[in-house]
Amino acid sequence: MPQAQKSSFEFIALMASLMAMAALAIDAILPAMSVMSKDFGVYDPKVSQQLIIMMFLGLGFGQLLFGPLSDSFGRKPLVYFGFTIFIGASFICIYSNSFEMMVFGRVLQGIGLSAPRTISYSMIRDSFEGNDMARIMSFVTVVFIMVPTLAPAIGMYFLEVYNWQAIFYFQLVFCVLVAFWFSLRQKETLTSENKIPFTSGLFVNGFVELLKYKSTLVYTIISGVIMGSFMLYLSASQQIFQDQFGLLEEFPIVFAGLAIAFGGANFLNGKLVMMFGMEKLIKRSLICYTSTSFVYLLLFYKQPNPSIEMFLFFLVLQFLSLGFIFGNLKSISLQPIGHIAGIGAALTGFISTLFAVPISAFIGSFINNTAYPMFVGFFVCGLCSLLLYFIFKRYSKTILSKKKLDYSENI
Repeated sequence: MPQAQKSSFEFIALMASLMAMAALAIDAILPAMSVMSKDFGVYDPKVSQQLIIMMFLGLGFGQLLFGPLSDSFGRKPLVYFGFTIFIGASFICIYSNSFEMMVFGRVLQGIGLSAPRTISYSMIRDSFEGNDMARIMSFVTVVFIMVPTLAPAIGMYFLEVYNWQAIFYFQLVFCVLVAFWFSLRQKETLTSENKIPFTSGLFVNGFVELLKYKSTLVYTIISGVIMGSFMLYLSASQQIFQDQFGLLEEFPIVFAGLAIAFGGANFLNGKLVMMFGMEKLIKRSLICYTSTSFVYLLLFYKQPNPSIEMFLFFLVLQFLSLGFIFGNLKSISLQPIGHIAGIGAALTGFISTLFAVPISAFIGSFINNTAYPMFVGFFVCGLCSLLLYFIFKRYSKTILSKKKLDYSENI
């Protein structure tokens, strides 16, 4: 059972800060990507996208290390270990003399930040469950969203006043402050009786346990597919807004506006999930997400980019839908596996990343002169998610009917 922990604003803010480290490391360099790439002799925007995609890859693989270990040794020690890796990786990025070394540093940054990012989910799951967890996750996301809202503007400031290396120094300072706050104010959420003894088969046993919960697997795959489309937006946003629309100085403002739309939807989700439940919100949001991209594809087929106002209108609709999707999917996938919250969060995050990274890289390779391929990606990912959702719900009803029939015959 979850620990009785008061859902104070400080707990929400602290969990949001742990998650926000990854968002800061990703979003703050967006305005500087073209400058960084040119410094390393890279002029193809598709190659530059690796600075974002490879960090997500590190986040995905790092979870496999820190999630299981946190179930055995506690949440807090592994968060500290992850921050230590991130600090070392940041110095690699700062002193990189080649694009390959920079990409290596970004992967290592992702591995380090996978600890606070993944373990924050485990700590929330240690303390809450069901709709209450979805509610807390929504409010955590609302606080968390302040970082990606401000990160591009922060990155732009340091780029113009100093250089792109200063962005990484700022990340280091933020990391140290969060780590200090975390050490002083957050108690260990994993009780001694819930610790899982560390063995060589810990990962395998956790994976076997996870396979028992079909709902967790299905919602995790859906989360990965949708995350792939969102990752596509992140990796291509600089290319689309600055290169295609010419919004050089306005890019941080536009990015912040879309992040606010996402945060606003999460805030509403924290209220509505207690009224309607996670299932209904996931289904309706997936329908809206898919329908919005489909309308865009119909209106602008074989046409150049629409006006920036029209383009942002459709993106806002997409982000409003995402705000009701991500938190609920994460919460509903973790709901049955609270007894293995650490390795459960790690495995579900890793599976999501396995789907998201290739989806983002593949669709991103088609983005050249227009943003149309991005909306193709939104639609395909949304449609696949919807089909998977309805197939699973039909399968669940069939299994339930069969169990009722077997029960009646036994009587």
